[in-house]
Amino acid sequence: MATGGNRFRYGPWQDGPDPLAPPYDVRAAVDAVGAEVLAGGSLRDALRDLLRRGPTGQRGLDDLLARVRRLRREALRRGDLDGAVTRSRALLDQALAAERDALRDAGDDDARFAESTLANLPASTARAVAELSGYDWRSDEARQTYQRILDGLRRDVLEQRFAGLRDALRASADDPATQARLAELMRDLNDLLGRYARGEDCTDAFADFMRRHGGFFPEQPATVDELVDVLARRSAAGERLMRSLSDRQREELSGLMAQSLGGPLAAELAQLDAHLRTLRPDLDWQRRERVRGDRPLGYGEAAGALAEIGELDDLLDQLGQEHPGATLDDVDVEAVRRTLGREAADDVRRLRELERELRRQGWLSRGASGLTLSPKALRRLGGTALRRVFAELTAGPRGQHDLRAAGAAGEVTGASRPWEYGDEQPFDVIRTISRAVRRGGQGVPVTLAVEDFEVVETERRASAAVALCVDLSYSMISEGRWGPMKQTALALSHLMATRFPQDALQIIGFGREALPLSQQELVATEPELVQGTNLQHALRLAGRHLRRHPGAEPVVLVVTDGEPTAHLDPATGTGLFCWPPLPETIQATIHEVDRLARAGATLNVFMLGDDPRLHRFVRAVVERSHGRMFTADPDDLGEFVVSDYLRSRRGRR
Repeated sequence: MATGGNRFRYGPWQDGPDPLAPPYDVRAAVDAVGAEVLAGGSLRDALRDLLRRGPTGQRGLDDLLARVRRLRREALRRGDLDGAVTRSRALLDQALAAERDALRDAGDDDARFAESTLANLPASTARAVAELSGYDWRSDEARQTYQRILDGLRRDVLEQRFAGLRDALRASADDPATQARLAELMRDLNDLLGRYARGEDCTDAFADFMRRHGGFFPEQPATVDELVDVLARRSAAGERLMRSLSDRQREELSGLMAQSLGGPLAAELAQLDAHLRTLRPDLDWQRRERVRGDRPLGYGEAAGALAEIGELDDLLDQLGQEHPGATLDDVDVEAVRRTLGREAADDVRRLRELERELRRQGWLSRGASGLTLSPKALRRLGGTALRRVFAELTAGPRGQHDLRAAGAAGEVTGASRPWEYGDEQPFDVIRTISRAVRRGGQGVPVTLAVEDFEVVETERRASAAVALCVDLSYSMISEGRWGPMKQTALALSHLMATRFPQDALQIIGFGREALPLSQQELVATEPELVQGTNLQHALRLAGRHLRRHPGAEPVVLVVTDGEPTAHLDPATGTGLFCWPPLPETIQATIHEVDRLARAGATLNVFMLGDDPRLHRFVRAVVERSHGRMFTADPDDLGEFVVSDYLRSRRGRR
């Protein structure tokens, strides 16, 4: 704040939220996604839910969608689409009443003939108006009222198509100059769109068109494509209006429009509609809407209501984010502003910025199937899972999880050696500086050369090859075990990557068949309604992983909630399912167990559930492989698996 002598004093902001603070917390958003994934939700749904709910304290897409749906319901109750025909009928009755009054006072034969003509008019409003096109009106009031039918409908149609014509038509609709200008507009417009449809370069033609007729387009389109978009949406609204009427109403309105527009103008409009349908086939030209209400809507009002409904439908699709590869960049922010106001548009911009910031900071990456968690996000997610696991571990023989000395380089021996290219050991700072001083003499600053650097010598720690086989059958999610399984695999993966990077982990998922999974693939994996627990295939892949690391301690961990019910068919190489399990399935699975046992691997199985058949099978497996059997609750699974890995990697052979 300013003080005397033009001096200023600064202090903490005390007038509400910090105006310079970002409108979102990116890490909190990543943690929210991770929490849903660790609870068993899919990554796609977690990312979508974040944007639907919105970050903490912010509105999300759900709030915007609810407002758009409410506006659409209100638009559907706006009025009666047949108002143009109803209004024409009322004006026609008014004109006929005035004409009959004038004829009643006349005593000539022509008046009696005219009365007979009026008495035999068709019941159809459109046909009656057409038959009266050449009628010689006795009453000036009747003539003017009849003309209002034609002029009003023509004005409504043209104003609905060209917003800029409103003032000109209301001021002098019958003026020959106005009519000539309108005819010139239609000819030039159809010529421009015809050339554009044929793929010609229309840059100069468009500039010339806008110079002569730009006043009719308050939207001020910058390109032919933008002009087509404006016109096509209005034309499609008019087409949907016709299709939303009953057959009788459609016939009446079509007849009235043909009569009011006249032959040449009607032909030009028909040609314009044909061009627009060709250039914008993606618009919904044939949808029917059930707009209901007590107030009759004129042609312009009815078409405007349907155009508004169409724009609201587009927003519902954009904000719904249901189509593959959808992002918030698909949302038309300007349409949101027009429909819901500036604050709603700002909400979309904030959500879009959050989505972009998640990608810019490396939390999300885009793949063929859409957005996925990046390795950076998976490391954070794995760290969260590991902290949860260690929070549940208790002191005792099973814990033994003091990992402060763990690391890629092993235990420090106290010796050092000159640095060589490719070394990953930490630098010995004291000896490096000492060498530089001895080489360059005393003085500041000390200049370091490549030959001065020394690294700490470490004792290499034995490595382990770990195969974690996780059950992906549908029962895992139906029984609430999907989330703990993912959390366990991510926690183990993070532990090995950060504390024991010399160990090699392979996550193997198995259902009717088995397949290796990366962290990203595991997080994105969703259960399939396919029966089968193919442990045989999973153990075969585990064996291949162990053979790729012959000098490492072999560790095989299996998480499952059911006995094997599938094996690979030797003839086809595909999973063969049967319940109850075939003897061939059990034999094929035991064969892979024996192969792992001969390779020195001990098979430890973590059972989820209390199926007696599963218990009998697992007991037989661990006896053959000299492994261990664990009966774990889903909430304790991570504790059991991580503790067993820490125990197993120390070597038991």
